[in-house]
Amino acid sequence: MASRKTELKKRKSRRTSSRKASSKTPKQKKLTAGEWFERLVALQARLRAPNGCPWDREQTHATLRTYLIEEAYEVLDAMKSGDDAKFANEMGDLLLQVVFHSQIATEEGRFTVADVIREVHEKMVRRHPHVFGEKRAKDAAEVLRNWEQIKAQERAGAQERQEHGEAEKKEQRKSLLDGVPRGLPATMEGLQLTRKASRAGFDWDNAAGVFEKLREEFAELLRASDEKDAAKMEEEMGDLLFAGVNLARFLQVDPEIALKNANAKFARRFREMERRSAENGQAFGDVARAEKEKLWEAAKRVERQAAKIEAVGKR
Repeated sequence: MASRKTELKKRKSRRTSSRKASSKTPKQKKLTAGEWFERLVALQARLRAPNGCPWDREQTHATLRTYLIEEAYEVLDAMKSGDDAKFANEMGDLLLQVVFHSQIATEEGRFTVADVIREVHEKMVRRHPHVFGEKRAKDAAEVLRNWEQIKAQERAGAQERQEHGEAEKKEQRKSLLDGVPRGLPATMEGLQLTRKASRAGFDWDNAAGVFEKLREEFAELLRASDEKDAAKMEEEMGDLLFAGVNLARFLQVDPEIALKNANAKFARRFREMERRSAENGQAFGDVARAEKEKLWEAAKRVERQAAKIEAVGKR
């Protein structure tokens, strides 16, 4: 059997081919978004049926976790590409993950995709009283403050319902940081934690304070490194990274996306180094360190030159 990722890619290709073929059908009835959604839900149910796809039938919430994250990142890549067809395609793949998880839950009698849609619809109405109610918000900042207050009220209500009849649990402390999923990637978790703290009034006055904190954490990491204290180095490295995430939030930069872009830039330059090394008839691993540095600088120059040409072309 093909790997899970291979199977997903094959199915993605089939869906694309199917869309191209169907677009050529003369006088085809134009379906509404709701009708297409119902077809997608029915299709996933069919794939999970006893006589459906063996791969789809094997999947669980746990096995699909990686694909949910991957599809979200592929949407971001497509968004950045400027290719609307690719953007729409990847958004569809992300939507499929929602439908897939909902189908598994439906089979287990827990909730349906209709419950998912109803929950988010009611939540959006509830959290926009300045649009659907009597409350008013003068700017986006006030909207966010109201949003956090409403979320806190919702959590309190959910906690009370959960703890009904369990008086001993009602002593548990509530926090403004409640609601940040622990399963998030570390940079995204740090971003949400510091964002919530900022909305509660716990924040730096300006970016200078965060830059100083970065320098402080860097110095502490250096000391831990000099002392060869492994536990302390891990702690100080975490503090340094957390300060970096906090600075990214302060500068209104998404740290996860920024790091993904940095990863991609490093990969491009490294592959250019390998290409140049191969042109010189050498395996990259056999190239001397000093020569590797020269290849790196050459790769950077190529990238900068390409960026300049692209900028001129956009004028």
